Parts: sequence; structure tokens; C-alpha cells
Amino acid sequence: MTKEIFSISISGELSLDLHALNNERSEGNQTFTRQVTVLNKDGELTTVNAISGDMFKHIQAKHLHSISLEEGLNLCNGCLNFDSNRIASDKEFTSSYKKETPDEEVYRTIINKCVIDDIEGMMATANNKNVARKSVVEFGWVVGKPEKTYTNNYFHLKKATNASIVDSNKAENSGQNIFYRPLNTGVYATVIHLETSRIGLNEASLCYDIDSEERKKRYDALLKSVLYTFLKTDGAMRASQAPHLHDFKGIITASFSTLPAPSISPLNGEYLKEIENITANLNELIPDKKIEMWSFDSISDFTNKIRDLMGYVPGTIQRR
Repeated sequence: MTKEIFSISISGELSLDLHALNNERSEGNQTFTRQVTVLNKDGELTTVNAISGDMFKHIQAKHLHSISLEEGLNLCNGCLNFDSNRIASDKEFTSSYKKETPDEEVYRTIINKCVIDDIEGMMATANNKNVARKSVVEFGWVVGKPEKTYTNNYFHLKKATNASIVDSNKAENSGQNIFYRPLNTGVYATVIHLETSRIGLNEASLCYDIDSEERKKRYDALLKSVLYTFLKTDGAMRASQAPHLHDFKGIITASFSTLPAPSISPLNGEYLKEIENITANLNELIPDKKIEMWSFDSISDFTNKIRDLMGYVPGTIQRR
């Protein structure tokens, strides 16, 4: 019998060189990269470059969209066009329920209609009824490790033909412009959590609205979309500053029960040892709720581990 995985956590160190994937503002001819404040290894506050979890979740959702189209998985009209409002933009859906319609009926429609709304979550507020589905996949900030991240700004020049001749009737940037772009290099702490037991789960009725075969297809598509997120990142300034991705290492934990798969941020220099100890302690304290872990030391090894995880099926929460 194939084992059921209820949740998966990924804690890793992602090495990205020479990128500007996430910027927060522009002032004049200067673009400023995203910055956050974290604790360094001595417990002191320090400011580092970071990429928002929103950015990485958008990348993952985009890959899930492509996979769903390729494999013929159900998509609502909104997600078929990769509308940011998802099923809430689908008039067929918003006209299918009223304020007094039971929540479980609305959730049943959402889950059956669309893999993206099922996995990525959604919010609809039509007909004076708020309908929300929490995402199955969670991304934390991809945040630079304080001792291993560097940010700088570099001079750029847009070379224009006959730059000294400017036509006042054209846009201001028609001539030769000077501007500054950010450039970031470093090792980024990455945390991801997948609640695989919630794939297809109607949280109003606590029943699954799709069969086990469809749940398995969505589980595999989710894992592939997470893998593709690290094989092909997206974001700002990729046309001329596509990031040099050269390493990804860390640890994956999986829970075969409702016990959450443990995770510690790689901002903690001892995160691997901490996760190993937590896993050992939990398996000793609660032996019937097994947690397993797999370390990976390269991008290719991470690919192998995702492939192995696809040999399992999503967990099923049982009603008593």
C-alpha cells in the first residue's frame, strides 16, 4: 500500500548571484531593491536583501497553471486566463450561489472546478457572501543570510542613436538616459510548507470532493510546480539580469499523520541539526505518527527528492 503524506516542509539555502528579482521602489533614475530586517547569528538586527514570498508563490502558481494546461487538469474560467482574481472573476461561479447557500456547496463547486483555486487558495465576496479558501502551499520570505548577502547599485546607460538630438515632441526617455540598477548576490534562507492532506478537502463538510485519483494528479502537479519554481525563477529585470542560480541545499521533512512536518529557518546556522533532533524526538515521543526527512546538497539532488516524494499519495483526514 502506498504511504500517505499529510504535510511536507522544505528548509533550504538558495544561492543566487547577480539578480534584481524583487525591487520596492524607484526614485528619479535609481531603483531600490527589497530590504528586510532580521536577526544575525549574534542576535543583533541587520538589514539584508530579500525576495517576498508573494513573488515565489506567484512563480509557483504560474508553473502550476502551465502544468494544469499540459496535463488537462480542471481550471475555472478565471484561472484558465491566469486572472489574479481566480474563480472570483468567473461569472458562472459567482451566479451559482446566494448569501444563504451553504458553505459546503460553494466549496464543492470551487474544488471540482479548479486545481489552482483548490491548491493556491482564493477569496470571493459576491452576493454578500464571503467565501475564502486557504492555500495548501505556503512560502516564507526568501531572505538573504546576513553574513552571506551583498547588495550594490550599478551605473547603466541607455545608448541612443544621435543622442544629442532630442525631439521635444517625443517621450522624455527617447534620448540617452543614465540610470542605476540594484544587483544582489547571496545565500537565501527559504522555507516552504505543503499541507498535502488538504488537497480536495471541503473544510465545511470535512469530506473530499474529488476522488483519490484526481487528488494524486493534483499532488504530483503541486510537487512539480514547486520544483519548477527553483529551476526557473521569475521576477523583475530578468531580460538583462537573469539570476545565476548555482546551488540549493537543505532538508525536506514529511509527516505521515496530522503531526506537522517540522521546519526551522536556515537563518539559524544550526537548522539542519535542529530539524534532525526535532524529528528524532517526535518519532520517539509519538512513535505511531512517523516523520521522515531527506537532506539534499544540490539542485540535482533536490530534483531527485521531489521525484521520490511523487511516489507517495496525499494524506486523507478521516472523520470519526
